[in-house]
Amino acid sequence: MVLFVVEASRFGPEDHAALERIPPQQKVIAVVNKVDTLKRRADLIPFLDRLAKTRDFAAVVPVSALTGRNLPALLRVIAEALPEGPAVYPEDQLTDRDERFFAAEALREKLFETLGEELPYRCEVMIDSFKEEGRLRRIEASILVERESQKAIVLGTRGERLKQMASAARKDLERLYQGKVYLGVWVKVRRAWTDDARVLRQLGYE
Repeated sequence: MVLFVVEASRFGPEDHAALERIPPQQKVIAVVNKVDTLKRRADLIPFLDRLAKTRDFAAVVPVSALTGRNLPALLRVIAEALPEGPAVYPEDQLTDRDERFFAAEALREKLFETLGEELPYRCEVMIDSFKEEGRLRRIEASILVERESQKAIVLGTRGERLKQMASAARKDLERLYQGKVYLGVWVKVRRAWTDDARVLRQLGYE
């Protein structure tokens, strides 16, 4: 499916050229954006008529990306036009991620919530070990930063900020896993860790 986006009441040579590059057999939905800029709604009707004559569109949908006007209708049109494919995963499978992933995400969420704009740009959570001991999940995690000054931001005064984040993440994980969780978290300075292939592999980036 191709969405061909044009501005309301504006269809110039560059629009014609772009439209001609789309193969004739390709299904196309014309999306007329910026309808909120029109002074009179009646001005849109003749433009839509002219646009519809340039190609056999699957649909012509006026929208405003700025205000959100008619975007739900556009999504419905897209859904109706796309063919339904085979299921990628079994119906009863909720996710393709393992428990290690959610442990890292829980701690990463607390970093964003607590630090906000203070969060170091190059900051990542790495699960060092994940062990199940009966009903207890024992998780060791590291927060990677690149400078000592960033480490101080994450730790907070006497490490209290890190303790609060780790405690909040542990409680979320206990609700998720429906069992006890031990979560040990350390902040480690790894200069230029984004260039370390071994670290990137552990984080799943390679």
